Amino acid sequence: MSGQDRREDEVRRMLETRRPTVPADLAARAEEHGARLLRRSLLLRRAWWALLVAAAVAFAVWASLAEPWVTPPSETSPPLEGW
Repeated sequence: MSGQDRREDEVRRMLETRRPTVPADLAARAEEHGARLLRRSLLLRRAWWALLVAAAVAFAVWASLAEPWVTPPSETSPPLEGW
């Protein structure tokens, strides 16, 4: 018997056996689980957006107070020439 025949026989045996019973509330439980996953992903997405907005506001406030684009004043004076 070749490998192909053996596989076909196995598939036939699987199809001839009695199918397992499915719980009556399986669809309702699956729908509830899917809705819970959607709510959780929506909540996580909103939390990430809120965190991103808070970080952007914090950066804007820091940048407006610290003014990192301005060069700091020199701490040493240039050498005095001509004396």
